[in-house]
Amino acid sequence: MSSTALGPSTFDFVAPGAIVFGLGRIAELGGVTARFGDTAWIVTSGSGLAACGGRAAVETLLAASGVSASWVGVASREPTVADVAALISALPARGVSRPVMLAIGGGSAIDLAKVAAALCTNVGPDDRDAEQAVLDRLEGVGRGLPIRLAPLPLVAVPTTAGTGAEATRNAVVSCPTRRFKKSMRSPLMVPRAAIVDPALTVSCPQHVSAAAGLDAITQLIEAFVCRFAAPLPSALVLDALPRAVAALPRVLADGGDLEARAAMSHAALLSGMALTNSGLGMAHGVAAALGVECGTPHGVACGLMLPIAVRVNRPVCRDGFATLERAIDAGASADPDVAADAFVRRIDRLTEIVGGPRRLAEVGLTRDRITWLAANSGGASMRGNPVELPPEVLEPLLHEAY
Repeated sequence: MSSTALGPSTFDFVAPGAIVFGLGRIAELGGVTARFGDTAWIVTSGSGLAACGGRAAVETLLAASGVSASWVGVASREPTVADVAALISALPARGVSRPVMLAIGGGSAIDLAKVAAALCTNVGPDDRDAEQAVLDRLEGVGRGLPIRLAPLPLVAVPTTAGTGAEATRNAVVSCPTRRFKKSMRSPLMVPRAAIVDPALTVSCPQHVSAAAGLDAITQLIEAFVCRFAAPLPSALVLDALPRAVAALPRVLADGGDLEARAAMSHAALLSGMALTNSGLGMAHGVAAALGVECGTPHGVACGLMLPIAVRVNRPVCRDGFATLERAIDAGASADPDVAADAFVRRIDRLTEIVGGPRRLAEVGLTRDRITWLAANSGGASMRGNPVELPPEVLEPLLHEAY
């Protein structure tokens, strides 16, 4: 039997060193953090902190395991170069303590902490300009310097169910003045531990739950069919996507449905592992540029672009889409064309049910900026798309979506 029949002969797979998943598992925050150090440098968001019971509750959980708390940063938006530079410049001296970066919040808080954890060990005395030190380590920006040294240990506690940032090896950083949204990326940047307690997502407003859920679903689909798809991440998708497709409408109908919340937190976690070990595609490629041009929240942009991307990729993703449809519906047709078309319709219906903008004009894009959008929807995500979409091919598709 050939090696192809036996399966892939080589692959890499990175994931958090420890995953602590389940309702009520936030109670283990102190013990998990204490595995890596004795001082928690905490980056959070206002809503993320509230989901955990506030500052006093977090400090109590940490103190029970001998970990002191130092509150170093708050994420009020998707992190910018200036935000990261300000945080790394203000971090306490390491001294005799063993600091652990602790991120509590959505993807923005986790990404901000992730970049800070990497830079505080990789920025040396020659990096006197903090913003330039950030730029030099972002993909396609500055000098392209790698993350060579292990970052500070990072414990990630997501309070939304969407980005899967608790399981990824990249962090997204934008720059409004230079008009880009880029990733800092390294296998060393995967969090050392993720505490995923679905109860922490219950307080999410409905619009946040909707956007985050569509982000996770988009990541699962794109990771399954992208050019760099691999068997192990694909297996994660087949487990998570059917649960997520069923759970997201339930979460939006009843925000206190803990079973549905758990399914979405599980899907987000697995989507992070899937995308970081395979890749993404058109929806994420355009979503990043929409964020730069229109300030569109990432999950909202993914929800807008997902049904468009599925239709665009259908001609070359028949078998993949048919497999996903059969995973969701055991009674789906054995005919791959019929099943694939059913999947395309399913995703269109799902995004309609969840709500949010359906056309590019609805997020404030003006028609004269479509050429710019097409030219700037590149990067690693677009390289993974099953159909090649250079700007001259993408532009008319975006006009159709306007």
